[in-house]
Amino acid sequence: MRHRGIYDDQVTDEALLAGIAVGDDHALLLFVRRYQRRLFGLALGILADPGIAEDVTQEAFIRILRHAAVFDARRGSVTTWTLTITRNLAIDALRIHRAIPVSPDHRIFTGLVSDATSPEDATERSDAAIPLRKALARLPQDQRRAVLLACVYGRTALEIAAEESIPLGTAKSRVRLGMARLRDTALVEGIQ
Repeated sequence: MRHRGIYDDQVTDEALLAGIAVGDDHALLLFVRRYQRRLFGLALGILADPGIAEDVTQEAFIRILRHAAVFDARRGSVTTWTLTITRNLAIDALRIHRAIPVSPDHRIFTGLVSDATSPEDATERSDAAIPLRKALARLPQDQRRAVLLACVYGRTALEIAAEESIPLGTAKSRVRLGMARLRDTALVEGIQ
């Protein structure tokens, strides 16, 4: 890193990481300037909170600084490596800072599957909805919640997976199995 100033843009990312690994403060400064917007932008896109995104970006730079010596260009580019570190930290932060999930027994959900037949309920609900509510009540809680989130609240499988902290495949399976059980119940009981 002999040339400083006008030649800074010509230094490769790999050279900057090598400089960081041996304690070159100028290499660290150049690296931070080169990557700070990208890393912050990625974190902000995932978290939608500038304060938390700043914290994630700072933690990403700390990890990059600590692990610069073990970077292996054969496994991927510096950009991919830094963005992966930032993405993983942002997802971890999202899991920590996300809203507390609503219990499947919460009144929002239990009201949808209630089979109470008060006069007020009878006027609000059509006769056709009652068998469907009973069929929903028979589903396992995880499937019922996934079906309600998908069908009533319009959530995608990806959103359900994020809200429930479950893998995407599990969210898809819960919706699919729940809908299949509802369909089977409708066929058996003649629900239109």
